[in-house]
Amino acid sequence: MEPHRLSLPSLDEPGEVATFYSHKGGAGRTMALANLAVMLARRNNATVPTLMIDWDLEAPGLHHYFRASGEGPGVLELFEACRDQLLRRTRLAAGGDDAVVAQAVLDAVGWEQYVTRADNGRPLYLMRAGRQDASYPERLARLDWEALFDACPALFRVFAENLARRFRHVLVDSSAGRGGTTGICTTLLPTKLVLVFAPNRQNLEGIEALVQRATTWRRSHEEEQRQMLVYPLPSRIEMDDSSRRALWRRGDPERGVPGYQPLFERAFAEAYGLSRMSLESYFDEVQLQQAHSLACGEPLPVHGDEEHDRFSVTRTFQAFLGWFLGGYRPWQSRDEIPLLNAVAQGRAAMERGGGRGVSLPLARDLARLGELYRREGRLDQAAGCIEEGLALHVLILGDDHADTLDSKAALADLLFEQEKYGEAHFLQETVLEVRERLFGAGAPVTLEAASALAATLAQLHQTPEALALQDAVIDAHQRQLGNEHLATIESLAVRADILCHGEQLEGAVELLEQVLALRSRLLGPEHADTVRTRKVLLQARNRLKQPERPAARDVHGSKQECGHECGQECGQKRGRDPQGIGIEQGRAAYPASRERRVTPDELAVDGDLSTSRLR
Repeated sequence: MEPHRLSLPSLDEPGEVATFYSHKGGAGRTMALANLAVMLARRNNATVPTLMIDWDLEAPGLHHYFRASGEGPGVLELFEACRDQLLRRTRLAAGGDDAVVAQAVLDAVGWEQYVTRADNGRPLYLMRAGRQDASYPERLARLDWEALFDACPALFRVFAENLARRFRHVLVDSSAGRGGTTGICTTLLPTKLVLVFAPNRQNLEGIEALVQRATTWRRSHEEEQRQMLVYPLPSRIEMDDSSRRALWRRGDPERGVPGYQPLFERAFAEAYGLSRMSLESYFDEVQLQQAHSLACGEPLPVHGDEEHDRFSVTRTFQAFLGWFLGGYRPWQSRDEIPLLNAVAQGRAAMERGGGRGVSLPLARDLARLGELYRREGRLDQAAGCIEEGLALHVLILGDDHADTLDSKAALADLLFEQEKYGEAHFLQETVLEVRERLFGAGAPVTLEAASALAATLAQLHQTPEALALQDAVIDAHQRQLGNEHLATIESLAVRADILCHGEQLEGAVELLEQVLALRSRLLGPEHADTVRTRKVLLQARNRLKQPERPAARDVHGSKQECGHECGQECGQKRGRDPQGIGIEQGRAAYPASRERRVTPDELAVDGDLSTSRLR
């Protein structure tokens, strides 16, 4: 392939530099980079400029995937020229700007001349390792990378900035191990670091050490305070051996197998200062299977795979790009990413003046995202999404629309989970009153609101009012659905929970026995609801045997410990990650809901919640 002088305009926004690293050879690092480069370059009707750099100077091979000659100049010749330029220049006085020197050097050597086109059908470019002539080994040995860095510390960082101004994606193929250029590729150049590894002890230990070195360097050097996202890419996974695959993913301390998922969860939690960390969703999707077509020099799988075949290598690369392209963190779930995209698009449309046709889908997506965050225990982020969606519903639909009421009920549930019972109580009363007026006292949504309010009243130590309200719910379910309907049984379980909170344990035990018998018969003795009921019953019986019980103590503790039958967290505040694991959700400036939420101190305890309103 003939070399072509680079003639690309500058991008509107800087691109990204991603280094691909493996601790040992044979992991498929270069193959992964080449496949992903092709996929990136053909996006948007093949208009995304993408550059590959072969920085594996000891064993270059990236050009083989593209039938490109290895004879042209590349990385080695570029930095030989930079070295010579630095030797000719007088360094600035102490306190001078190394970045200015670095830019002048790169302009003088004309770094663009070392880039050639690798594909005539798409904007895919290559910077070779160097001219593979007889002098290559000797010239490589003479180039002192550490001395080059000492002469101009900003050189490699400014080089990366120059690349990012011309290419949307720059993919750097680093050498394996801890060679002289590994630190440059993994620490100084990238905004993203892709760690390709075959699951074994040597690879995992080396990868873990690299994450610590690279992230520590970025944090400890003021001039390098740039974001760097790390993406693990397990490769050579034997898809026909599920037990071995699970062993190396999960680990087994008794067998001395570390497990790459817990290893990366620990490493990321430390590197990014996060208390909550799960890579479950990421590694469910991103495992690069072993395939004969992945050997060096073979045609790239992305050229021949059926893209939608769930067993193809291309499908795995597509899953990886779902995180990589949008700059999403590996600990963000695959369910969160499309919702984030939808919310971002909806907010942008709102800023352009979108009306009802934009705001209502946006409110729906915000509600879904808020519920996802709530399930993951990210309650502050959940609150932001639900409140924004509620504001949109109030603005477009009004306070009494069914969708607005659903948003208020969701926000009340979240406030309950955050132990903000006074605020939850205020919203729940409003929802119950309007639903009763609009849909009737016996409507399912009305009964649901009444049961939620009863659980909150129990937390506010208004046990008689809570029981009266819940008894009305039970009576309505029994009349409409029968004594053995699951909704009726659930309402009995909520009543038992209220009794426990009110220290009426004898009645709670009797009712839990009834619920357990019904669930065992209808759902089976091993059903999750049956098991949870059995555990709560055991705890209640144990408490009955205690000679003294402190007043108003929560017998259950938490949903996971006791399985609160109401489905709420009644006594223990969920742990919240102050770091906000996912991408921060900005809140649009919509008019606030006209409902005022009160504090517990403002709450009037008047007991005016008669059951007649539901009869």
